[in-house]
Amino acid sequence: MRVYLDNNATTKIDPLVKVKMQPFFEELYGNPNSLHSYGMDVRPALNAALGEMYDALNVPDEDDILITSCATESNNTVLKGVFFKHILNNPQKNHIITTSVEHPAVLDTLLFLSDFGVDVTYVDVDETGGISAEAMKAAVRENTILISMMWANNETGMIFPVEEVSAFAKERGILFHTDAVQAIGKLPIDLSQIDVDYLTFSAHKFHGPKGIGGLYVKKGKALPNLLHGGDQMGGKRAGTLNVAYIVGMGLAMKQTINHVEMMNTHVRKLRDKLEDAIMQIPDTIVVGPRNMRTPNTILISIRGVEGESMLWDLNKAGIAASTGSACASESLEANPVMSAIGEDPELAHTAMRLSLSRFTTEEEIDYTIEVFTKAAKRLRSISSTYAYTNEVA
Repeated sequence: MRVYLDNNATTKIDPLVKVKMQPFFEELYGNPNSLHSYGMDVRPALNAALGEMYDALNVPDEDDILITSCATESNNTVLKGVFFKHILNNPQKNHIITTSVEHPAVLDTLLFLSDFGVDVTYVDVDETGGISAEAMKAAVRENTILISMMWANNETGMIFPVEEVSAFAKERGILFHTDAVQAIGKLPIDLSQIDVDYLTFSAHKFHGPKGIGGLYVKKGKALPNLLHGGDQMGGKRAGTLNVAYIVGMGLAMKQTINHVEMMNTHVRKLRDKLEDAIMQIPDTIVVGPRNMRTPNTILISIRGVEGESMLWDLNKAGIAASTGSACASESLEANPVMSAIGEDPELAHTAMRLSLSRFTTEEEIDYTIEVFTKAAKRLRSISSTYAYTNEVA
């Protein structure tokens, strides 16, 4: 059996999305900016897909949804756009607030901007792995221009207080950006009720194709272009539109919004079953209370069992999991969220992330429980023997 439990890294494409995309590779392949019939033939599907995205976020037509290549581009567009439009024109207002556990697409971009005079405050997680709204508010200064905070953490699944912090930002006249990559399809997202200026998303996180993402921009909050060279997207993001992938992202977004209830009932039940079984292993911790996490995510540590070793055992048995963000997977350093919590340095090297999707089955969870339990016992035995041998030596 093969079991995929790394859905926070990427997801399988929804079969309905694949079918919907297919004609735009071979039959409806015209450039939508062309004036001939080949171009005009694809425009209705393109407009319909954009409409599905507007409906999914519940935003009015006067706001913008810009199509990007990925969430990394979307995050870069916001952060560098704020720098070019606001900070360069008013260097005294150069302060940005974020969290210490954002995706590298945010953290690395802010590190880059700090070389150009941007002052960044990184708010740490608390002992649960969450972010306190009060801590975010306390970081605000007179020169704060932007707060950038993910909606849900990619490693722990912890849900951050976007609604409260964004409302506070509005009161203080501060721009607010949220990376919602891990929230869409798992949590209710209604931007008519939560006032954000910018929101980032990526299709491959909710059963759409890889290589396509989006950026919501509230009316009146437009930023300078990151890419120049064409009039696509109303002149706000140059580049020939990838119609097949936009069509796929639109349907995937519609589908995933329709499955939010399923994620919070059926998938949550499977997640909890897996978590309960693993928690029977002695000296095991899970980061974050269940009711404060997305319904599909577990970040777990077992004392004495190295995360990388466990992943190898799981992989041999056909089970895919991870130690954290796929964008930092080539590094074998300690898990950054576990390090940020700071409860025990050893646990930062034992973290494993298990993330389900709506396509995960109970049979797969039962198989994972069996394999995981045996692997933990074997690896802990090896670890104990090694420690004893060293002690005797």
